[in-house]
Amino acid sequence: MKAAATKLQKLIHGWSWGQASWVILSGCLMAIALPPWSLWPLAWVGLVPLWRVVRTTPAIALAAAYGLLWGLVYYGISLAWITHLHPLMWMGVPWLNSVAIALSAWIFIVLWGSVCIAVWGGTVAWLSRRWPGRSLWLVLAGTALWCALEALRNYSPLDWSPLSLTQSPSNLWILHLTRLSGPQILSALLVATNGLLAYALPTPKLHPTHPPTHPPIHSPTLPLALTLILAGHLLGALLYAQTAPIPPGQSLSLGLVQGNVPTREKLTPQGIRQALEGYTEGYQSLVAQGVAAVVTPEGALPQLWNPNSPQMAAMLQTVGEAGVPLWLGTFAPVAGNGRQQYTQSILELRADGQYHGRYDKVQLVPLGEYIPFEALLGRLISRLSPLDSYLVPGQPRQQFATSVGRATVGICYESAYSRLFRRQTQAGGEFIVTASNNDPYPVWMMQQHHGLDVLRAVESDRWAIRVTNTGLSGLVDNHGRTLWLREPQTYLVHRAELERRQTLTPYVRWGDWLTPLLLGLALGWGWWGDRHSPL
Repeated sequence: MKAAATKLQKLIHGWSWGQASWVILSGCLMAIALPPWSLWPLAWVGLVPLWRVVRTTPAIALAAAYGLLWGLVYYGISLAWITHLHPLMWMGVPWLNSVAIALSAWIFIVLWGSVCIAVWGGTVAWLSRRWPGRSLWLVLAGTALWCALEALRNYSPLDWSPLSLTQSPSNLWILHLTRLSGPQILSALLVATNGLLAYALPTPKLHPTHPPTHPPIHSPTLPLALTLILAGHLLGALLYAQTAPIPPGQSLSLGLVQGNVPTREKLTPQGIRQALEGYTEGYQSLVAQGVAAVVTPEGALPQLWNPNSPQMAAMLQTVGEAGVPLWLGTFAPVAGNGRQQYTQSILELRADGQYHGRYDKVQLVPLGEYIPFEALLGRLISRLSPLDSYLVPGQPRQQFATSVGRATVGICYESAYSRLFRRQTQAGGEFIVTASNNDPYPVWMMQQHHGLDVLRAVESDRWAIRVTNTGLSGLVDNHGRTLWLREPQTYLVHRAELERRQTLTPYVRWGDWLTPLLLGLALGWGWWGDRHSPL
């Protein structure tokens, strides 16, 4: 206890509000580079203050604290939309508990991302103190570590705001680099460029015992940073200009229905009737327009799949009469251990009255769709909310084979998980369909979601159709160009023309090969530098 108290005192004593201000500025700059502001050029300089602070902070714990602060600012701003979970009183949750649930969800995911940046900041400080003169290697090591932490976080239940999102949907040239190694290549470019710029600038006196430092007269870091920015955009432009031809007859007409039934209403009998009427009318309208299939959002008909229920029977009768497949967002049962369990699913209904294609949501939302560590948290959550924990995830290697071709599917939150899209595309997915609810979140969350879908379309060289309940529904081509995007909180139907593609980008073929390569180079270069001469 005394040792911990001593460390805390040292941490407090070493804290500098001047340095903290730089870190806060850095977090704010990177946050407003994200949608909806999309000031993407700021991301190429926004990390410079963080780099400068952590590499000049002598105490590792203090540098980690500054990294934590950066994460609290960046993720706190970019994920503030989570608090729109409140109010939940319509679900029987008391007002105070509703506030607690919304704030807890926001704080939890913000802290998760911030802890990763704290690890990065502490590690960079330790490396800088141990090898202070090896600037190029330190930038490489810091870049590799950031990419590794982002990659690991993408295998966790919580992820949303990677650095790559700062460039989407606006900077289309640079987005095309994701075809080489996925979104991590953008994170690597941003972190490395900012690190090189940080080493190129004079470092002011930040500590009483550390005099100001200046870059060497012939420091290569500034030209290298400018070269990275220029070369990255030029290579992206070349990839943007290249379009692999597709065989004739690969165009596809899909219809989408944005039902605009708020969640607090669609779970009531009146809301279910409204959803059934709206999606039935939209389906019939699109069938008359000659579409090959009709797509509905996540949970369009929020009932457990039962072909004998009145609502499902009515929908099946409509599909049987029209003969055009309907991709219905609903809940489908799965075999459980003596307990009713179901998945968030997209089912393809055909004229024979059965569903054929089925996709079950893999990446469930913690606390929203299931309770993580249920043995530990279940009792606590049950005190805050009347919700049960019976949604189960689908299998990671699913394939959604439909009557019009194999589709790569993502349901809502899954848009942040590029690996799920990559697997399906590698297995033959010819186009992307994302089905989302997006209620009760604000428009700027929807814009972030759209940015993630643009990333998924570009990296896999696939057209993507976005179908949502309350917005933003849209159509994105394989170059990330938004061809159609409608306003939120409106009911609409739309006929979209897209291409089916069979190309396999390097990322789809081999995945994120860049992150392990960077880690290997950093370790190898570091070992070689120890045995020979420092940079």
